[in-house]
Amino acid sequence: MLSFFKDYKVFAIVFGVISIIIIAIIYNTLNVYQPLPIYQPTMVSTELVDSTIQHQKKYHKIADFSLTNQNGKTITQNTYKDKIYVADFFFTTCQTICPIMTDHMIEIQKEIIDDPDVMLLSHSVTPEIDNVAQLKRYAEKKGVNAKKWNLVTGDKKEIYKLARKSYLAVKDNGDGGPFDMVHTENFMLIDKKRQIRGFYDGTNAEDIDRLLEDIQILKEEK
Repeated sequence: MLSFFKDYKVFAIVFGVISIIIIAIIYNTLNVYQPLPIYQPTMVSTELVDSTIQHQKKYHKIADFSLTNQNGKTITQNTYKDKIYVADFFFTTCQTICPIMTDHMIEIQKEIIDDPDVMLLSHSVTPEIDNVAQLKRYAEKKGVNAKKWNLVTGDKKEIYKLARKSYLAVKDNGDGGPFDMVHTENFMLIDKKRQIRGFYDGTNAEDIDRLLEDIQILKEEK
């Protein structure tokens, strides 16, 4: 009888060890690192993409730019060199989706405040209204940290081209001037190579959680 229990104990230990190994293998298999997609113009709704690049299937990157932030400082692609960043389009007098988007950007700012690899970039789609002084007032009201988050204004033509040819994120008004824009709720996640790695609904809290998770995935890329 004692021999039986002794043999059973050995079997139980061996079975337990094998079970743990099998569970670990299954867990690791199901949790294999999955890189984020690299978005190309052909992968995005045509209403958000300039007609000249709607056919492009590869090599898409954010173009060079030169804009002015809330402190009157010139902001270029070099400001974001070797950085992961979240970009969006807004305007300070917007009373619909912008306040929600801004609140969510503030949440992201809190999460990345001590992370030197991550920044934020918000472009005004009404630069004729959102001059430096207006952006400064808005930034102070919302608690924008200029070390992490630039609100930028500049030439409307340049912002329009960035919106539709680089970030693939803004609709063409169609009934105004040649560079009139209708911004969307999209937040774009940009990697260190200036590639778009994700689109998120800036008004949706669950999407913000997903964005924060995807930032961590990007940080694991070499």
